[in-house]
Amino acid sequence: MENSVLSWLQPDAQRFFRENAIVRHLNSGDLIYDDEAVVTHTIFPHDCVISIMAEMADGRSVEKASIGREGFVGLPVILGGGRTFGRCVVQVPGKASWLSVADLDVALQEFHCVRQVMLRYAKSFTLQLMESVACNSLHTADQRVVRWLLHAHDRVDGDTFYLTQEAISNLLALRRATVNAACSDLQQAGGISYHRGHLTITDRQILQSRVCECYDRVRRAALCTAP
Repeated sequence: MENSVLSWLQPDAQRFFRENAIVRHLNSGDLIYDDEAVVTHTIFPHDCVISIMAEMADGRSVEKASIGREGFVGLPVILGGGRTFGRCVVQVPGKASWLSVADLDVALQEFHCVRQVMLRYAKSFTLQLMESVACNSLHTADQRVVRWLLHAHDRVDGDTFYLTQEAISNLLALRRATVNAACSDLQQAGGISYHRGHLTITDRQILQSRVCECYDRVRRAALCTAP
């Protein structure tokens, strides 16, 4: 299965998800959940990226965390509470499997592996949050831009995906000019190409040579989610 959490389930649990989940295409900018909304579906990205955003009273926003094929949206259902802890917005378009909370409850009762795998992802997600705090405080704007691009590249099929510089600016709470300078530098170095919102990773090694250590820590944590 295209989502890692689902692929790590036992065969009978995978069959349940295939039979009950609905695959939908999500567009950039789609609002999945508003802040503190009741979770009605758990959403398992295949090749899209969904951001959990913090919205300030003065209108500013910043990304708290991002979710791709390594995880799922709807973690509060597993941890307790059942309401989102941020505004969930699609950043990179693609497909995702939607499973109702009612069907998830059935899966949790019938298949022990479902809760185990979801809780392992919760641990990985927590590490991502902690690393983001450290990264935003200690690392440069250029490093943070590169880290986001590498994480996005890990979550999509192929080397090209739709992502505007304005979106990067909003996600990382950086000035548009700062993001433009970072992307221009990467493009001149041959690491990326950019045309009308479509970004292509042309030389991943160049990006990896410029990223901070937070990228590898988050990536290793996601890989450790596997049983």
